[in-house]
Order: sequence, then C-alpha cells, then structure tokens
Amino acid sequence: MLKKTTPATPEKIEQISLDALVPQNHLVRKIAKVIDFEFIREAVAPLYCPNNGRPAEDPVRLFKIMLLGYLFGILSERRLVQEIQVNLAYRWFLGMGLTEKVIDASTLSQNRRRFNDSEIYQQIFDNIVEQAIAKGLISGRVLYTDSTHLKANANKGKSRNEQRIVEPSQYVDALNQAINEERELNGKKP
Repeated sequence: MLKKTTPATPEKIEQISLDALVPQNHLVRKIAKVIDFEFIREAVAPLYCPNNGRPAEDPVRLFKIMLLGYLFGILSERRLVQEIQVNLAYRWFLGMGLTEKVIDASTLSQNRRRFNDSEIYQQIFDNIVEQAIAKGLISGRVLYTDSTHLKANANKGKSRNEQRIVEPSQYVDALNQAINEERELNGKKP
C-alpha cells in the first residue's frame, strides 16, 4: 500500500517592517525627527494646476529625493533613482514601501526644472536650515567634512581661512551638467 504524503509546508514567512531595518542612528532618521517637510506642499501649490493634467507626484517626496542626492553627493538623477531602489533607509525616509516603484529619473528632472524656474528651491532650503538651527541640529557657522590628511610642503604662515557661500542652485547646476553630458554621450540633444 502506498503511503499518502503531504506536500512540504512552506516555512513561516517572517514579517519585517522597513522601520526595523533602518538603523536608529542613520542620518535620515535624525533629519526626519527634527525637520517638518509639510510646509513644502503650500510653498509649491502655485506651481501646480489643480484641475488639469495627470495627478502630480508628491512634492514633499520630490524635494526629499533631491535632499538625499544633495546630502549623499549623488550628482546624477538616474543614479539617485537607482540608489533609492536599493537603499532601505532612503525608502524609509521617502515613506515608500519595499515594493513601491521609484519615480522615473525623467519625471524627477522635469519637476526639478519646473521648480528651478522659480525661487522655490531657495525658499525650501532656507526653511529647512532655519528648522535645523532652531532644533540645534546645526549652528550655521562651521562646516565639517571628511578628509584625508596628507603631509604637505606648505608655508603655514601664508594660510588663510575663507568663508564660502554654497548655494543650493550649485547642486542643481551640477545635475543639469551631468544630464547634458550623458545625453551628449548617447548622441542626443541637450
């Protein structure tokens, strides 16, 4: 007599939340804890037509995407979209699920160009900096960067400190330049 067998039972599928996978000390968590990005909706409302065309991408998410690129030095929108696709902390920061589709790089570019024609980047940047100062996240006085220390043959008596102003538009200009270079390599118009 043949013995009836039952199919192997699938292993218990473990439920994991995206929140549990992002380290508590990650920079995006620190930012999300102290910065309220909701002001962006009202700030960009005049740039959108409320009753014409397809539904708009969430402007808060669009600006958070640009902030990620700026913070982590990602100078290509295509590369930025790829990083969001695989980086759990970025997805958490943007309020995305594990399987949610990331916006297309061209959509990001088109929206960035729309915003670039106004002063909105500067207004948003200023608001975020003001919130960060108010919460004690930054002082607005000193910028520290990672660096490699090399022995140099320089005259210490001739050194000088300079204050440099870095505008958010410099990052946007770098993105535009990267897009134009990529298009040129592929034989497309700028």
